[in-house]
Amino acid sequence: MSLALAVAAALLLDLLFGEPRRAHPLVAFGSLADRIERRLNGADGRGWRSHGVTAWCLAVLPPVLAAWLLSLLPGVGWLVEVALLYLALGLRSLGDHVLPIVQALREGDLAQARRWVGRIVSRDTAALDEAGVARAATESVLENGSDAVFAALFWFAVAGAPGVVLYRLSNTLDAMWGYRIERYERFGWAAARIDDLLNLIPARLAALTYALLGRTRTALRCWARQARAWDSPNAGPVMAAGAGALGVSLGGPAIYHGVAHLRPALGEGPAPDARDIERALDLVWGGVGLWLALLLLLGGWLDA
Repeated sequence: MSLALAVAAALLLDLLFGEPRRAHPLVAFGSLADRIERRLNGADGRGWRSHGVTAWCLAVLPPVLAAWLLSLLPGVGWLVEVALLYLALGLRSLGDHVLPIVQALREGDLAQARRWVGRIVSRDTAALDEAGVARAATESVLENGSDAVFAALFWFAVAGAPGVVLYRLSNTLDAMWGYRIERYERFGWAAARIDDLLNLIPARLAALTYALLGRTRTALRCWARQARAWDSPNAGPVMAAGAGALGVSLGGPAIYHGVAHLRPALGEGPAPDARDIERALDLVWGGVGLWLALLLLLGGWLDA
């Protein structure tokens, strides 16, 4: 089965069904990862970096090996690849999570908008005004578009089913163990660094995609000038380019777990509003269409 056709099939499944609401494999994986972390990091969180490396290998490598073996099965291997890419994608779920925020903002229901955005961001949302809610939602769309869509497509294109499983599970462990808190300061080091490495190229391709589909010159300028100031080496280019492409200002102060963080400013222009959340979604969807078209062209060129 051609790469472009497999990607198109997985995207269609995601469009039709979204994330499985019951028995999602990532839920079971998260439970397994919790058990491994408790065993190797201990109740007091005193595990060393080596324990984190061991935990990452125990959690990730067996499913990657299983994905590789299943993808080799005659006749059904292509179905396995499509299914695993579908399970790794989060394209429809982006809209499912942020469009209710858009609706609440348009109805003037700030309290409901805060509740909805609180489900997708880790910052404190109780005191956010309308611009703060829109800013948090827009940032989430841009960053998750890179992490949950473009990076998954990239690793599937590079290494098929084992590649996308490796990426998706590594990204999940970073979300679980990569926090900069005392419990995970040493244990979570490997999960955070591996996720940074796996996102190094996809994040920059996502940033370039946003730039090409929006205000290109502004996006590239913001990327060049602002990305390095962001605390994440991969989120910086994505967020700066995305903000520039949309012509809005993102970043700025935010409160996480009761502590104020003075984040750098990103982009150029006014604060975002409800429409800009939708425009960010349009960037992601347009980027997916662009990537799929490029895969089709590449497949035709290789077959010629």
